[in-house]
Amino acid sequence: MIEDSGKRGNTMAERRQLFAEMRAQDLDRIRLSTYRTACKLRFVQKKCNLHLVDIWNVIEALRENALNNLDPNTELNVARLEAVLSTIFYQLNKRMPTTHQIHVEQSISLLLNFLLAAFDPEGHGKISVFAVKMALATLCGGKIMDKLRYIFSMISDSSGVMVYGRYDQFLREVLKLPTAVFEGPSFGYTEQSARSCFSQQKKVTLNGFLDTLMSDPPPQCLVWLPLLHRLANVENVFHPVECSYCHSESMMGFRYRCQQCHNYQLCQDCFWRGHAGGSHSNQHQMKEYTSWKSPAKKLTNALSKSLSCASSREPLHPMFPDQPEKPLNLAHIVPPRPVTSMNDTLFSHSVPSSGSPFITRSMLESSNRLDEEHRLIARYAARLAAESSSSPAQQRSAPDISFTMDANKQQRQLIAELENKNREILQEIQRLRLEHEQASQPTPEKAQQNPTLLAELRLLRQRKDELEQRMSALQESRRELMVQLEGLMKLLKEEELKQGVSYVPYCRS
Repeated sequence: MIEDSGKRGNTMAERRQLFAEMRAQDLDRIRLSTYRTACKLRFVQKKCNLHLVDIWNVIEALRENALNNLDPNTELNVARLEAVLSTIFYQLNKRMPTTHQIHVEQSISLLLNFLLAAFDPEGHGKISVFAVKMALATLCGGKIMDKLRYIFSMISDSSGVMVYGRYDQFLREVLKLPTAVFEGPSFGYTEQSARSCFSQQKKVTLNGFLDTLMSDPPPQCLVWLPLLHRLANVENVFHPVECSYCHSESMMGFRYRCQQCHNYQLCQDCFWRGHAGGSHSNQHQMKEYTSWKSPAKKLTNALSKSLSCASSREPLHPMFPDQPEKPLNLAHIVPPRPVTSMNDTLFSHSVPSSGSPFITRSMLESSNRLDEEHRLIARYAARLAAESSSSPAQQRSAPDISFTMDANKQQRQLIAELENKNREILQEIQRLRLEHEQASQPTPEKAQQNPTLLAELRLLRQRKDELEQRMSALQESRRELMVQLEGLMKLLKEEELKQGVSYVPYCRS
């Protein structure tokens, strides 16, 4: 009981710390609620490092924790939710370079506490699977189209038509995010929210769903969602333009231009906080710019548009089929992690590995199969050569016999040369295999005690990698050799069939 109260106290302290840091950004001074909400959610997104995770990473983590097979209304406890977040952020650190590693435990704690504050304000310690999926899909990074496609897959039926009850449930959950950052009066859920987006008499497919939510303007209750993605895209955009209010020589982020005042432009900080000077008023219509184009480039674009016959406006998204594609069975795509032996563990901790010993083992097994296949080809080639040498030459004329014998002799010589080369390759592979087996059997006790032996192990590891690369090259040359042998045998068989000689057919096992 004391431990539970201690954990609850730490949770509340971390929540207060997150919201205190958000208030320190002075985001409440932003005049428009849409920008204020998007900036607050962007702050939470970056603070929890979710901007480094895209929707595909989220789907992978959900599948790894078996949440893809659960009923959406199933409730997760805090421990299971923490396991999902741990998978997301530990996998993220594996993808990040060593110089850009994140603090995993801190990211897990911050995001966990924010989700609990948003979806479990009463402190029951449980969140539905649907709410977790919608929250992660909304707050993660990546393209908005990919995220909306995933959301639509959660709220549509098997025929690819949106279910209005599920869309209403989606709005209930996703609008808890603005409420969690104290923007509930502007973007809280109401009974009219779902009706204001779509007409219930119309079937909504994926293309219609994307058209509505990616339109300009989007539905009023979700107007902050595309702005959140635009905000992420323009954070590092540079505008070499002077702000007409604060007179800074350049701008970063959004740029706003008045549609009534001549050449009156504001940086995003001045526009967001309602600053105005001169004859300009906050009631004037402003146009938002997310990039900078020089006057010469603007003139070029205007001329190209005027000379172009076709419409230059690109569609908001590609057209998708109305019938959803059948989901792939991904159960056997990622095999379970094999249990490593003591030798493999010693190698993995002593030297960074560039190749897995399990891949090497499968490579050796495939080489054994190729050896057996090549022996069959070699025996058949020898049989062809023997039967062609004993063919009845008395039935053919002298010029035909001499021409055929010369052609067959050249082909047999070429086959013999290829077989010799292949025999040398097989011997080299066998030698490399023996060296590889010797290099893969160190003694862990000696390796831990003797630094000299550790250095030798590193050299052996490097040699092992070189041998694996050499074996791969040899296997590739053997495959090319087999292709050449098969081609030559086909030519030889066709020529001798034309000459009236019958051969035993070759069956490839």
